Amino acid sequence: MRIDLFDFELPEERIALRPVSPREDARLLVVHPGQPVPFADHRVGDLPDFLEPGDALVFNDTRVIPAQLEGIRHREGAGGQQVSATLHMRIAADRWKAFARPGKRIKVGDRISFGHEGRVCLLGTLDATVEEKGDNGEVTLRFDFFGPTLDEAIATVGHIPLPPYIASKREGDEADRRDYQTIYAREEGAVAAPTAGLHFTEGLFERLDRKGVERHFVTLHVGAGTFLPVKADDTDDHVMHQEIGHVSKATADALNAVRARGGRIVCVGTTSLRLLESAASADGTIEPWSGATGIFITPGYRFRTADVLMTNFHLPKSTLFMLVSAFSGLETMRAAYAHAIGTGYRFYSYGDASLLFREDR
Repeated sequence: MRIDLFDFELPEERIALRPVSPREDARLLVVHPGQPVPFADHRVGDLPDFLEPGDALVFNDTRVIPAQLEGIRHREGAGGQQVSATLHMRIAADRWKAFARPGKRIKVGDRISFGHEGRVCLLGTLDATVEEKGDNGEVTLRFDFFGPTLDEAIATVGHIPLPPYIASKREGDEADRRDYQTIYAREEGAVAAPTAGLHFTEGLFERLDRKGVERHFVTLHVGAGTFLPVKADDTDDHVMHQEIGHVSKATADALNAVRARGGRIVCVGTTSLRLLESAASADGTIEPWSGATGIFITPGYRFRTADVLMTNFHLPKSTLFMLVSAFSGLETMRAAYAHAIGTGYRFYSYGDASLLFREDR
């Protein structure tokens, strides 16, 4: 499909730079494809009203790490140069794939010393060697530390990697370490938050419990590739960056039982949906699963797991807007986004949410 089919105009003032407080006060656009009035305006706190006892919410429990690193590149015969690196996938105890800037000037064999303004980890400066170089500024960094020691060093010198549409407008601060993290985050490894989950509070969980709605957790470590623009003109020519995920046997069995008794699977975020679709067999059975997924969902895809999707509002021509268009229909989602823009919804990571029901086919 042509990428321009997924384009739309978004005024700058619709981009949220901070979340609302409390989180569940964010707006919620409920979308029912095929109905005479396909969308309605609500609040995230109204979510229990749209679910039934026996339904199951599926959350991504990944935890955002301070994966934005600033450092100095060193090369024999050349002076130091300031560089930035956003870690996006751990591939070994001492190795991470990262997006580096300025990427064109970095070469294999370069040494980079991370830490600035005197901030260093307890064992000294965090140093790495550029081991490989790929496309779009991607590099493989081999650090001098490994395992938990490397984790501690990254936590000391790094900071939360805010999405570019926020970072270009303001500096990150201590509030982002709290705001850009779900209240149930547990498994460290993401460099971007599963943002639909940012709206949940303990009070909302309590009301969902009283309604008889189950909660289950999967893990997909969201990578910085989620923010990369689609540069191809056609969806067939776009290659997704891979992300590491895990679905336990207990979760797979529980979700299969939900489906067997007629309950609905409600994915909170595109990350949990993409992971379940990666773990599903041809007949829709969810299997225990662990590995890397680069699943790319566009209109025409036949979903095997989720019945409902809760998600934030996404960028024009992004793979995530393509996914929601596949889920609820391209024309429905174009109309829903036009309604959201026209009525003042807040977009992107710190913005409002939508509750999408799957299009019948």
